[in-house]
Amino acid sequence: MNELDEQQWEAELRRLAPARPPEEFMARLRAARPERVKTAWRPLPAVRPWWDWRWLAPAMGLAVVVTGVILGLAKFSTPRAAAAGLKPDDVQVNEELVSSYEVVAQLPGGEPVRFRCRQLRDQMVVRDTVRGVEIETSSPRVEVTPVRFETY
Repeated sequence: MNELDEQQWEAELRRLAPARPPEEFMARLRAARPERVKTAWRPLPAVRPWWDWRWLAPAMGLAVVVTGVILGLAKFSTPRAAAAGLKPDDVQVNEELVSSYEVVAQLPGGEPVRFRCRQLRDQMVVRDTVRGVEIETSSPRVEVTPVRFETY
């Protein structure tokens, strides 16, 4: 059968109306159908609980960001009296590499992606030798850099 015959055959099938099933077959189907049992319960309306993750996840993210900002401001802010009286004469800034490694991940499409990761520790020391004050801070930092695969 070639493509032209198939197209004519399909067009003829579309024009035909389906036949009604025999009445005895329909009677057997109706007899085999289970009876409906009336129940007193009704399904509850779709009420979402207060802890639904759809709004809880963004709210938790916002709470984490706000907490981070508040803690960051509290950590790096100094009282006005101390800031006005402190005159540093020695400031040291240091960046120390703690570890470096590479990771290969796979995108949902199957394409591999390579990341270069570095764990660093930032340090800062501020000294005021006149008043004998020394402030030292240290904080960890992680750098993740995507790297293209080189094909040869």
